[in-house]
Amino acid sequence: MELRHLYTFKIVAEVKGFTKAAEVLSYAQSSVTAQIQALEEELGTKLFDRLGKKVVLTATGEKLLPYALRMLELHDAAIQELTLNNVPAGTITIGAPESLAAFRLPAIIREYTQRYPHVKIILRPGVCWELRGLARSGELDVVFLLEPEAKEHDLHIETLVMEKMAIIAPPDHPLALLPAITADDLKEETMLHTEPGCSYRTLFEKYLNSFGVFPGTDLEFWSIEAIKNCVMSGLGLSFLPLITVEKEIAEGKLQALRWNDEPCRVATQIAYHKKKWLSPALQEFLKLVEQHAQTWNERSRQA
Repeated sequence: MELRHLYTFKIVAEVKGFTKAAEVLSYAQSSVTAQIQALEEELGTKLFDRLGKKVVLTATGEKLLPYALRMLELHDAAIQELTLNNVPAGTITIGAPESLAAFRLPAIIREYTQRYPHVKIILRPGVCWELRGLARSGELDVVFLLEPEAKEHDLHIETLVMEKMAIIAPPDHPLALLPAITADDLKEETMLHTEPGCSYRTLFEKYLNSFGVFPGTDLEFWSIEAIKNCVMSGLGLSFLPLITVEKEIAEGKLQALRWNDEPCRVATQIAYHKKKWLSPALQEFLKLVEQHAQTWNERSRQA
């Protein structure tokens, strides 16, 4: 089996599509198809099934994936160990929820790629429960989580910063005039939520429910930007990490309602498998994350 075929197989499995895999790999789609077909011919079995526009692993593909990941990891380890100057190189695959991918990671990735141009970073968005599973299976090298602090027996999880949370409203909303609000003030409000499975949405709903509060109307969105725009237009209120709305609050486009957010704070965490081989490239990435986390904590204390 050729390593490049296994790597292409890994990417197709991750993004669930030949077209998307071609974009990630900077290949023509025909090249991706040809490599997968060559691998299937060598193994004498089908590795993917097509379900509409998506492709999913067959039972054989599921069995092959952990072996492919191990072989690729060993290849990277050998390259790094045998390279005389030990300059970080290769690929790092990262997973993160939208909030962190948009508001915490860009500065880290920009600085890292400037320092280490020979390392390719692939960023995959997802919800936290899904990302934990991908770190556990080895499909992602490292994941960022935004949820209450927790321990996992097979994952190394480190808290980077506790995130302040905000209930946001249009500046002219009646609740924006109150010196403080309580859960009871939200009974009749329309709440604009992130997708189901979002950790801080679940935490906030449980918090309201504990006071017997069930907001009148709930609307779901898959984009934080869409939520912010809809709140600005007066469609309803929302509950989001403060980092995602700081700019609009500073510009007077949104108002953070005055309330005690501590019971609903979540942690930005980094996680990877405890048995994960930390390549020089990944070690340097983790060091840079730690440096940025120190800055986040300093700013949070000053706010």
